[in-house]
Amino acid sequence: QVQLVESGGGLVQPGGSLRLSCAASGFSLEHYAIGWFRQAPGKEREGLSCISGSDGRTRHADSVKGRFTISRDNAKNTVYLQMNSLKPEDTAVYYCAAGRPYSSSWCGPIWYDGMDYWGKGTLVTVSS
Repeated sequence: QVQLVESGGGLVQPGGSLRLSCAASGFSLEHYAIGWFRQAPGKEREGLSCISGSDGRTRHADSVKGRFTISRDNAKNTVYLQMNSLKPEDTAVYYCAAGRPYSSSWCGPIWYDGMDYWGKGTLVTVSS
């Protein structure tokens, strides 16, 4: 059974860093695109980052480019989101998701519309 479990959320001060983890089970990371999303109260869900299964290439949304980095550890079947220089507007519930948006593990330009499996989320609060 495909499962995704996020962890690592919490309270952090502006300018601080946090690393989120997404532990996958029931499938190999090499066969799916894995994405990180966030949703703040009253706002739409936002796709942040994606890592392709076959080759590990990544995409990052402009809103987090240069601050957030997606990566993976294939041996642990875990995907990470390293978040640096955090801002109050980064406060949200963060989700990881898996899919095959182009009928492959590629993170194409609209990768965020092709996710089929979702974790329950982890809350990140950026506040002083």
